Amino acid sequence: MAVITPPSAAAEEEAMILQVVRDLVAEKVAPRAAEIDAKGEFPWDIQKLFAENDLLGIPFPAEYGGLGGSFLTYVKVVEEISKACASSALIVAVQELGALPIIIAGNHEQKQKYIPKLASGEWTAAYALTEPSSGSDAGTMRVRAERKGDKYVINGNKIWITHGGVADVIVVFAVTDPSKGPNGVSAFIVEKDFPGFKVGKLEKKMGIRGSPTVELIFDNCEVPVENLLGEEGTGFKTAMKVLDKSRPGIAAQAVGIAQGALDYAAAYARERIAFGKPIGQQQGIQFMLADMKVEVEASRLLLYEAARKCDEGSADLTLYAALAKLKAGDTAMKVTVDAVQILGGFGYSVEYPVERMMRDAKITQIYEGTQQIQRLVIARTLVGKWKPPATDGR
Repeated sequence: MAVITPPSAAAEEEAMILQVVRDLVAEKVAPRAAEIDAKGEFPWDIQKLFAENDLLGIPFPAEYGGLGGSFLTYVKVVEEISKACASSALIVAVQELGALPIIIAGNHEQKQKYIPKLASGEWTAAYALTEPSSGSDAGTMRVRAERKGDKYVINGNKIWITHGGVADVIVVFAVTDPSKGPNGVSAFIVEKDFPGFKVGKLEKKMGIRGSPTVELIFDNCEVPVENLLGEEGTGFKTAMKVLDKSRPGIAAQAVGIAQGALDYAAAYARERIAFGKPIGQQQGIQFMLADMKVEVEASRLLLYEAARKCDEGSADLTLYAALAKLKAGDTAMKVTVDAVQILGGFGYSVEYPVERMMRDAKITQIYEGTQQIQRLVIARTLVGKWKPPATDGR
């Protein structure tokens, strides 16, 4: 006789949260998705909705005003929202991204000052790493931070900063010692009202149009010394630790987009009649849908495993974060392209959501580390990183 184990309190809480999310998505988010995309404006109403339902504080420590939920619950929430609207999902994902450096490297005073306001949604967050000449090669950044008395003065530009134009708090990475390479990079908490900080160009993008991506300009921007995160020179290590936890968030977005596209394509295939029967009864379409299903489920399993690694603090988290992001991003692109194909001409029309899903899917192969970077990370766990042999100086 099988023994039935009752669900744990954590599992029950997760189920309750996910049901709330599904209801909010069905009632409020999905009906707004096409408009958010068309207008290309940050959906403050959706941000307020998520804040009121405590969705922004799920992975934040309870001692600082968060829900203290698991990372696995967090990625499932991002996934659910992404099924309907990838831009709206980034409200949750980028809040976590911007707060992570403070959670990872911040002292008690910094966490006490910033995390409660981010967990509640009173403030929004952003993460500023990329520069015009420093994308995948983050160790070559040029934005400088020089200490002058009780302040650091930051100069330079950041680009492709998600939510940079609507954020109250931005974690900025800058060089404090150019002679040390990546070990000369430091991290700072910058508030939008600090002197010398301003928002530059707003990018016009293929997808995730409801998520503003901007240039940030630092012109003798003054940052109090107490807003240095950790010690000088530890910023690059902090950034890499953040990516280990933010990449599964993007994988969750990708899985959600793919599932949303698969759901829509399958429903369409059940109803669309061609050659006397639903196209879902045609073997060619059946095989496409079957392959889409396999890829989505495989991606989800990798995603959830990476999330568990985050919760456990596993030594191989970097590998699994890369595996999940790589697989899910490629799956999102393939599944959405196939969904457009299944809908035919209708799939190419903005009146149907799959073309938006296809445009949104592409970014999951690019940000938080390109797919090529993920492959590099994965390969290095197998064969190591090449170090040229030492020379004798001749």
